[in-house]
Amino acid sequence: MLVKVFGSAVYGVNALTITIEVDTPGGKNEFIIVGLPDNAVKESIERITSALKNVQMERPRTRLVVNMAPADIKKAGAAYDLPIAIGMLGASRQIPADHLHEYIIMGELSLDGSLQPIKGALPIAIQARAEKFKGLILPKANAREAAMVNNLDVYGVDHISEVINFFKGTAELVPVEVNTREEFFQSQYEFDIDFNDVKGQENVKRALEIAAAGGHNAILIGPPGAGKTMLAKRLPTILPPLSLHEALETTKIHSVAGKLPVNSSLIARRPFRSPHHTISDVALVGGGGMPQPGEISLAHNGVLFLDELPEFKRTVLEVMRQPMEERRVSISRAKVSIDFPASFMLIASMNP
Repeated sequence: MLVKVFGSAVYGVNALTITIEVDTPGGKNEFIIVGLPDNAVKESIERITSALKNVQMERPRTRLVVNMAPADIKKAGAAYDLPIAIGMLGASRQIPADHLHEYIIMGELSLDGSLQPIKGALPIAIQARAEKFKGLILPKANAREAAMVNNLDVYGVDHISEVINFFKGTAELVPVEVNTREEFFQSQYEFDIDFNDVKGQENVKRALEIAAAGGHNAILIGPPGAGKTMLAKRLPTILPPLSLHEALETTKIHSVAGKLPVNSSLIARRPFRSPHHTISDVALVGGGGMPQPGEISLAHNGVLFLDELPEFKRTVLEVMRQPMEERRVSISRAKVSIDFPASFMLIASMNP
């Protein structure tokens, strides 16, 4: 029996819906997965087999073919475990397949059937709403992040058995609800440190106030212990508060990079990133086989602080030239070209 389940792939800061077709055409017991999967996707059969055994379900003992469309886009990561497992159960008639097409399903399985967090839950939820899906099923650790998207039922689950019982109709899942605006405005002014804490240093404080007012870059030059790092860390507290649109944009970037804390929702304060001077140019601007955002994108709408500026490699500093002018960085690979936003304030410090 052929069954279609829907998942999602994250490219840049946006998501693309992936159709996962599972068929049992008959024949010898083997598992075939096609559609440009990486090693983590290919290894999913071992995790799925153990997880199903531990919830008293069976992997079909016939030839099993899984196709992930569109087939020309690389599928990476273990987040496809759950949709493939549910597709298998639907194809072997262990659960009804009538409503599978109404949901986007994502989640990484442990051997006992529990679910691990995934990256990019927010862009996946935005895309699911755009394509008029009824709901999104994903690990509970990502549920609050995805629930910021309204007009979409977001179900956070801890175990594959909850999903199986939901599609069998023997149990209900309760949608997670988050009052995005209320949480956002409540946490906007919660700072651990404050620019107001700094005593003295009137000239430097005045200079940083002017830089903050105009969004200018600045360099602090002074002897060790003068307070350069202390002042730079407190700069985000005098920047204008994030708008809801900026907060959503910043949260998407951190979600894709897997930098959001567990059970968090919206980033309400301007980011402050302070990479070590041994950082590589790829780690700073972003990149990799499947391009990921770098430090300049994680500092989007916030502050990038380069402590001990002369210690950074020349190539690292040169590669920032174009992103600082264009407020975005383009990363091109053989088969994909991705844009990441990179609008930040650059603050640097050095000894005389």
